[in-house]
Amino acid sequence: MKESTYKSYNELPLFLNAAIVPRVLGISPSNGYELMHERDFPVPKIGNRLEVPKEEFAEWVSQHTQGGAE
Repeated sequence: MKESTYKSYNELPLFLNAAIVPRVLGISPSNGYELMHERDFPVPKIGNRLEVPKEEFAEWVSQHTQGGAE
């Protein structure tokens, strides 16, 4: 697994795009792009761009890791 380039939640921009998501998660760009197209990933389309609000991203991560309940 690659190391995240972001060290804290506060460093994240308000909206994460397809270039930022994989850097935050420490995954490849292609895996990040695939993830952003998953049905439950909180990514509203803004024009032709895929952008996810950082609060919704943090909630999604929590739900899909040990921090959340499924």
